Amino acid sequence: MFKKILIANRGDIAIRILRACKEMGIKTVAVHSVVDEALMHVKFADESVCIGPNSPVESYLNISSILSAAELTGADALHPGVGFLSENEKFATFVAANGIKFIGPSPEHLAQMGDKIAAKKTMMDLGIPVVRGSNGAVNDVEEAKEIAETIGYPVLFKAASGGGGKGMRVADSPEEIDNVFKTAKSEAKLNFGDNTIYMERYLANPRHIEIQIIADSYGNVAHLGERDCSIQRNHQKLLEESPSSILSDEKRKEIGEIVRKAIKKLGYVGVGTLEFLYDNGEFFFMEMNTRLQVEHCVSEEVTGIDIVKEQIKIAAGEKLSFKQSDVRLQGHAIEFRINAENPETFLPSPGKIKELHFPGGKGVRIDSHMYREYVVPPYYDSLIAKIIIHGEDRKQCLEKAKCALDELVIEGIFTTTDLHKKLIRNNDIIKGDFNVHWLENNLRSL
Repeated sequence: MFKKILIANRGDIAIRILRACKEMGIKTVAVHSVVDEALMHVKFADESVCIGPNSPVESYLNISSILSAAELTGADALHPGVGFLSENEKFATFVAANGIKFIGPSPEHLAQMGDKIAAKKTMMDLGIPVVRGSNGAVNDVEEAKEIAETIGYPVLFKAASGGGGKGMRVADSPEEIDNVFKTAKSEAKLNFGDNTIYMERYLANPRHIEIQIIADSYGNVAHLGERDCSIQRNHQKLLEESPSSILSDEKRKEIGEIVRKAIKKLGYVGVGTLEFLYDNGEFFFMEMNTRLQVEHCVSEEVTGIDIVKEQIKIAAGEKLSFKQSDVRLQGHAIEFRINAENPETFLPSPGKIKELHFPGGKGVRIDSHMYREYVVPPYYDSLIAKIIIHGEDRKQCLEKAKCALDELVIEGIFTTTDLHKKLIRNNDIIKGDFNVHWLENNLRSL
């Protein structure tokens, strides 16, 4: 087992990884920007190193600074967390070249799944169902119009190197293709440094369902059920739950086995998530995230499996500690992302936390790096806490969530707490009658 792990991230995920390391008896190194010196995981880590100024480019995306910190502290492994460099194949390659274990999949799989066109083709070859679309990159407007006529309108343009909803644009008719094509390419270049885009048939009212997988280097692969992430705004998730209220046990087992067999055939090692659109009883592959997900917590709550510990053990060369037959979904879990944002405009709301009270009780889990007097900086993602609720069933889970969110007190900044309070009291949400467009269609009425 590793002796010392450098955590190349910040916020709630950094302290989540730190806790797992401490429970496993592994020493930790925290890296941080100048403004993040007072973060909780920096205070609690065995060692800490400042890796640069506040800008992510100069700190959390600064490969040379992070590698220098690992070498300086003698870390024998590095956990990239989520976001930042967690899916960067060059970073993983450099980490390995410096004799440090990257806690994640191989650089080859990072590159393969990081290119959305290559990922889609790979999954097709492995028997994963995909939505109809272009066979590769779309190079000009005329080609886009020809493909659109073949697959039917509306069509969706997506950045090949994209993620998080950036570089995604919809065209409802041939007249819109010109402008949408140019806009999608421009956004792809701006956000990812790569203007390659491809096309898919746009599904009007799907659910967003993702399957959590975990695989070791001995060919053992398991899936941990699904998460329903359909409540989102601009392709950014706000609320995630497991299991999905729309899937039958048969459908769950069917897609889980398809995914498990595909990942085994791929030879993938580590944790990952396959994201699907689910429409009219059919699954359509979107992308694979080759890292720990923000919403891994709900899968942990319903399976009782510590995904972060398993991830670390696999990287250290150990076998999975369980088999697929051991995985049982117990009860229901919902995660609420609490962002430092105005709940009406969704504009960021940095500033000092003047008062803070977290809820508690059976089935209430808090993943957060916040504390009273903590100053939320304007430089990074606005996620400041995750409230994860576990109940015997979905109804009990929602009732517990009402109490927990009512108890949550965060003063000094705007947060999305009030939006979540309204969501869980809405009849559509209570009935499980929603899709990926539901929030944007109902935001004004909420």
